[in-house]
Amino acid sequence: QEDVAERGAEVMPFDLEATTHRFEPTDEGVVQTVVADDPTDAANVALVREHLAAEAERFAGGDYADPAAIHGDDMPGLAELEAGADRIDVTYVETSAGGRITYTADAGLVDALHRWADAQVMDHGDHAESGHADG
Repeated sequence: QEDVAERGAEVMPFDLEATTHRFEPTDEGVVQTVVADDPTDAANVALVREHLAAEAERFAGGDYADPAAIHGDDMPGLAELEAGADRIDVTYVETSAGGRITYTADAGLVDALHRWADAQVMDHGDHAESGHADG
């Protein structure tokens, strides 16, 4: 988890110690929310939003290089998501304290999305949790 935090700091521009990642599995995919722990921290909220908007764009095109850089090329579900990117709808919206990416996939990729999200929760330790909050 320490290595993941170090690599994450190189990829994510916001303060990992001041944000929380949430990954909620759904029947159709995953909802990923990142929020500033202090919603009045405008700078951190802006960095979260900027990063998630850019990531959603990359993921929609099948570019999962950032998660691979943080979690490794053998990250659970990663290869399937890259190969099946055209079968995943990726949408981004801002929330009051950050942003949310929703991944909706055909039935054949839902399990890969769930494994990918679970790996992030495990790897990020205290910086991530399973479940959803509106942040």
